[in-house]
Amino acid sequence: MKKQESINISRHYQIAAAMIVLLNLLCTWAWASPPAEKPRHGGTLIFVIRHDPPSFDAHQETTIETVHPFASNYNLLIKYDPEGYPKIVGDLAESWTISGDHKKYTFKIHKGVKFHDGSLLTAKDIKASYDKIIFPPPGIHSPRKPLYDFVDKVEATDDHTVVFTLKWPTQGTLDVLASPWNWIYKAEILSRDPHWYEKNAMGTGPFKFEEYVSGSHFIGKRNKDYFVKGLPYLDGYRCIIIKSAGAQVAAIRAGRAHINFRYVSPAHRDNLVSAMGDKCRVQEIPMLIAKNVVINCEKKPFSDPRVRRALNLALDRWAASKALSKISSMKLVGARMRPGSEFAMTEEELTKVAGFSKDIEGSRREARRLLREAGVPEGFSFKIINRSEGDYEVAGVWLIDQWRQIGLDVKQEFQELGQYMKSILGGNYQLALESISESLDEPSLLLTRVVSFDKNPNNVCRYIDRVLDDLFEKQSRTMDPVERKQLIKKFEIRLIDEMAYTFPVLWNLRIVVHSAKLKGWNIMPHHSLNVDLANVWLSED
Repeated sequence: MKKQESINISRHYQIAAAMIVLLNLLCTWAWASPPAEKPRHGGTLIFVIRHDPPSFDAHQETTIETVHPFASNYNLLIKYDPEGYPKIVGDLAESWTISGDHKKYTFKIHKGVKFHDGSLLTAKDIKASYDKIIFPPPGIHSPRKPLYDFVDKVEATDDHTVVFTLKWPTQGTLDVLASPWNWIYKAEILSRDPHWYEKNAMGTGPFKFEEYVSGSHFIGKRNKDYFVKGLPYLDGYRCIIIKSAGAQVAAIRAGRAHINFRYVSPAHRDNLVSAMGDKCRVQEIPMLIAKNVVINCEKKPFSDPRVRRALNLALDRWAASKALSKISSMKLVGARMRPGSEFAMTEEELTKVAGFSKDIEGSRREARRLLREAGVPEGFSFKIINRSEGDYEVAGVWLIDQWRQIGLDVKQEFQELGQYMKSILGGNYQLALESISESLDEPSLLLTRVVSFDKNPNNVCRYIDRVLDDLFEKQSRTMDPVERKQLIKKFEIRLIDEMAYTFPVLWNLRIVVHSAKLKGWNIMPHHSLNVDLANVWLSED
């Protein structure tokens, strides 16, 4: 995977850049970087989220509203380097080795790590946590279980050694094990009550959970016994719940919050930079989130691939990139793999895929032909369900306009999150707008939700496609990076072009605006990454 560079922007960025260019033209300029600031201890970080979490258990949740308030209460086995994504570094693991056949991964665990209740962490706690994710007991929901099909067993061979034995080698093993959702829980608690972590928080992380008031806030305090000497820097954090994006921006602008770790729109970015000047910082990066059309393939006429393909061909994504990026976070054109990542198609490859051609008139002529061939009459009406927030609304309005241009009459129905999830998971819909939202660039993670419905019930499109299943398994098992990339491209073409089961609208640009007082935090491609707050500190200025 290619290292993604974050972009730091201030109010005077363009002026300063122009001055530097001019000075270099006039003379030989000796440029010295300012000395790095020394982190200071103290202070309370204040950040915002949108909603109360459905539960506190990251093993069973997929919403960021669980991760942001609680990630700092836990450690991972391994994680992405907060200073150098996508490098993987140890967290609870101090080192690891990989067998010659790539089927055995052995991790040595730091000694002396304490849970917040004072008990010592051992390898048994790590085994129990991964067992809950990979081999969940009856009644325990584990949405990422299909991602670990390659794992045969997890063993604690002694108090400080954990061994993962694989059924077959796969290139993405470390990436999957480094998922930010893989919080390490206490084995004794899990054995007593595997549901305990749904309503309670207690880990080994840099901060201890103190208080939760529904609809209001979360509070965490510094873990004085944290196993990494000198960390964390903060005295604590306060996470406040503010539903309105505008109100969140107002809180940051007024200094009542330091950051929204999720992202803001371009308009809100510009508002904050204009109002705060050098009192704020902006970081941007291509994001592991895309608005995505899902189609219920059990519903007629959408059971016909010609109809689905016509819907995809109607979309002018290249024009949308220019227009929608001005009013939303949607900007980047790409297939199932994040644009700019190692496995993403090039623009030349992408323009040969249905729905991504730059000849939009030719694509729409083909779309109308396919609809006529499938017996879909002019003016055919159907409904797309959507969520009434931010980019979802923008994307929904745009889709309706695009499909109108091939003679379709589309209505949009907004549903609250709970009803929306019930509708798509239960198959009670025709089309819906959802998000591709994954925490890693690992292809197996991005593709596992779209294997056949009988292999992954989270596939809301509800189709059975053994060609896709075979391609998924092959890309998972090959250790040849060139072959893997070819298999992934074939998978994407089958999914988006040939069968058009589901297809992205645009990928997001992640924009985070934060107080200039906040130091030690670097943006990553997903908002579930780098939020343990261990290295974050606040300046006195």
